[in-house]
Amino acid sequence: MLLVLLGVMTVARFIFFWAYNPPGKGLSGSAFLLGFRYDLRIVCVIALSIMIICAIPYLNPFKRAGAKKFWNWLLPIVFLIMVLFYVADYYHFDYLHQRLNASVLNYMQDAGISGTMMWQSYPVIKILLLFIAVTALARFVFGKLLRRYQQQRPLNNRRLIGFYIIAVILFAQCIIGKIVIKSGQFPLRWSDAYALNDDFKANLALNPFQSFLSSLGFRNSKFDIKKVKAAYPLMASYLGVQQPDSIQLNYARNYPGDSSPNKPNIVLVICESFSAYKSSMYGNTLNTTPYFKSLCDSGVFFDRCFTPAYGTARGVWATITGIPDVESPGTASRNPAAVDQHTIINDFKGYNNFYFLGGNATWANIRGLLTNNINGVKLYEADDYKSKPVDVWGISDKNLFLESNEILKEQTKPFFAIIQTADNHRPYTIPTEDKAAFQLKNFPADSLRHYGFESNDEMNAFRYTDFCYQTFMEAAKKEKYFDNTIFVFVGDHGIRYSGSLDYFPKAWVQQGLTCEHVPLLFYAPKLLQPKQIHDVCSQVDILPTVASLARVSYKNNAFGRDLFDSTRMLLWGPHLGQGSYPFIIDHDVHSIGLVTNDYYYLKNLKSSKVDFVSMTGNEPVPSTPKTDSIKDYLGRLTDAYYETAKYLLLNNKKNH
Repeated sequence: MLLVLLGVMTVARFIFFWAYNPPGKGLSGSAFLLGFRYDLRIVCVIALSIMIICAIPYLNPFKRAGAKKFWNWLLPIVFLIMVLFYVADYYHFDYLHQRLNASVLNYMQDAGISGTMMWQSYPVIKILLLFIAVTALARFVFGKLLRRYQQQRPLNNRRLIGFYIIAVILFAQCIIGKIVIKSGQFPLRWSDAYALNDDFKANLALNPFQSFLSSLGFRNSKFDIKKVKAAYPLMASYLGVQQPDSIQLNYARNYPGDSSPNKPNIVLVICESFSAYKSSMYGNTLNTTPYFKSLCDSGVFFDRCFTPAYGTARGVWATITGIPDVESPGTASRNPAAVDQHTIINDFKGYNNFYFLGGNATWANIRGLLTNNINGVKLYEADDYKSKPVDVWGISDKNLFLESNEILKEQTKPFFAIIQTADNHRPYTIPTEDKAAFQLKNFPADSLRHYGFESNDEMNAFRYTDFCYQTFMEAAKKEKYFDNTIFVFVGDHGIRYSGSLDYFPKAWVQQGLTCEHVPLLFYAPKLLQPKQIHDVCSQVDILPTVASLARVSYKNNAFGRDLFDSTRMLLWGPHLGQGSYPFIIDHDVHSIGLVTNDYYYLKNLKSSKVDFVSMTGNEPVPSTPKTDSIKDYLGRLTDAYYETAKYLLLNNKKNH
């Protein structure tokens, strides 16, 4: 059964290749090999299920001859389902250029219309006759195979037990798809197909079962096109779209660069759980990040930066794509339909692209986002370093920085490098090799709680990040690339705080803003003059800003703006201040909102309850014509932002 299904699935992959292969693209052995692994996991699930069912004596055709009637119907039905998936997948790709995914289930809501469309578009009668013929053929073949093996002498119990143990281990390993100890923590995932760095190869490798089941949890990921179009005029004005088009829904803004040859390098550090209120820059008495504070004093420091959502995967997504991750309950990076994304990083022509992280990139399927969308990215993971992993997150952040520096200093072309840290995360590991130089500290439990820490382990892990930043920057300053490099540090997200912070207005705690409030620093002593900026900003602003600083021409099809461009006032100008207003979605309490320099507007998606609070003081916002007008505008803009973000998650294609 396993071999027959594998053979049919391999033939189906060749048919897919011959039908949809782009002109001039040759046969890809890597795609077929990866596809074989995807096929093998599906047939091994079936094979393992067969073995489990056969453990029931009444249904075992080798112990009870009459059980063959059950199998003579079950096996053809399984085969028919497989053929049904492949036929649906073939026509689905022909129509939408996407492998079969669970969104097709949404068509059941309009079954009559969908059925009529299928009847008028496809040879339904021929397809039904094909299914009947396939079922009859499968019943004949599987019935004959079963009769053949029923006639053989059965294995004795000892050999049978050994066979079962070996088969179960083998099938389980094939279902996992990787030798986990050697290849990382995670089993084979759909996102591994996009490591092939080619959309067609990725689609060729996947099979309809893998793509369908992977997208099952995202079948309701959709947007309301009527709401998107209704919001378009407001969003186009807010974003500064240069050629508004409400029919084609054009969000693109093109910005010129210059032809100067000495383009700066970019090093973007995404800092794990870098919650602003826990750091030294905001007056935390425990003084956890004195070195980073010194960098902020010497760089351009935005002290009111917000992430669009809580969570590392959502933070990485927003930073790289410029779109808030409004996917719920899963993350956008886990949605196969959203894997194709335009990123401004690709506008850095002539740059070498790097992504460094200490562990494995398969978590949250982030590998698909990186390898499928960042041109030529060289992805470094735990197995690529000389240093050994210290915990579940891979090598230590200190060694991650030092090994990244060793690679970057050898570059002869400009580079765009992203370094993602992880040690400021449970289990809060401080490597033994660093304890002497780092020196642990301890504070009383009440002081820890007051300043936002649960334990001394958590506090020391936060301090260790500062130690790692210092180690990295001191090493980088010795290299030739340092003087022509813009270093950008930003937290991937903050941490919710439930106490009382003396140095923030109450709304920051009561409305959960500490979850999203992070430091944002642009550091380049030879290129940027020190400055502290109090205007609000967002993770989605980072790539437009570094592209402008690097003087490269770029297209922004998502959200975000150049934070150093002070020439553009938004619709409300003097009422709300310059710049863009961070959009925040709290997936835990189901709220959306916008932050300005003075106000925070948020609305609960379930109850529609609206809050409008001060960002500068503890008093309620008075109701005046001016504040009522601002509240109304922010309410409309919040809804427009949310609907547009849902649309762009699925329509920010690389070839847009």
